[in-house]
Amino acid sequence: MMDFDQEQQEGKLHAKRLGREMAMQYLFQCDMTGTMPDMADWRTFFENIREEHGLRDNRYARKGREYAEMLFTGVAVHREEIDMAIRNRSENWDFDRLSVVDRNVMRLAVYEMLFVPSVPPVVSINEAVEIARDYSGEKAGSFINGVLNGIKDTLKRPAREAAEHL
Repeated sequence: MMDFDQEQQEGKLHAKRLGREMAMQYLFQCDMTGTMPDMADWRTFFENIREEHGLRDNRYARKGREYAEMLFTGVAVHREEIDMAIRNRSENWDFDRLSVVDRNVMRLAVYEMLFVPSVPPVVSINEAVEIARDYSGEKAGSFINGVLNGIKDTLKRPAREAAEHL
């Protein structure tokens, strides 16, 4: 797991990336324990991350936390639709056999592509690939890139621009 505060100080991590990584880790935890995302569990999770990694209580951490909450909540609400999009584009792969990291990285990116118009789809894909490489490995990044590009190609919005609404 990354030292979020150190990464931010070095200019390597922005608040949305922090939010994506925390949301992925929280969804990973939920998947592993068989629970649904819950704000009480999230608060405990976030406090553990904050303490474990020395994440200071500043604007960066607050924005990251807010973005993470929006992401994991959105994934929980739209999970069936998101999972179906991933299943439809991950040919020859049994969805349940995908690594838990890869599955949740893709869920976050697909949620952004389908429901967050302020994030261009290519940004969601690039972020997902980078997070997958950090947490799962180079091959995971390539696989995720292929699946997410397939989903991007089905969208009725510009791939490289933010949209006003979806």
